[in-house]
Amino acid sequence: MALVMTGCAATADQATTLAPAPVTAPDGSHAEAISVDDADLTVWVADSAEVRSRGLMGVERLPDDVDGMLFVFESASPRSFHMLDTRLALDIWWFDADGHLIGSDEMEPCPEEPCPSHSSPDEVAWALETPLGNFDFPVGAVLSTG
Repeated sequence: MALVMTGCAATADQATTLAPAPVTAPDGSHAEAISVDDADLTVWVADSAEVRSRGLMGVERLPDDVDGMLFVFESASPRSFHMLDTRLALDIWWFDADGHLIGSDEMEPCPEEPCPSHSSPDEVAWALETPLGNFDFPVGAVLSTG
């Protein structure tokens, strides 16, 4: 008795079209619900030095149920971000120690050095990255977590 198996293999292009690669949170991050004024968001949280240093590097796309990444710092201080190996165009929103939005910037992907630096306008305790153009928070908007 012989067992005959037949199958169908998709090409790489077909596989991408049929089943997009799964999107997982960067190692060490977790999802959390936050709000900025009246907007409710679900974000990956980067609350350790290791996760903050990696951020969204290498992420091709966010899952439909994730709005961005919140960077949580131990204390308020001037901060600077770059986009090396980050594949998504992003807005960055800078929040002071009281959770008030004090500024924002648009950041484009940067495949190789040198990459421009994006600095906070003053001391911040949180930075929120969201896909470019998805939100339009006004200066003074209030961040609420947990």
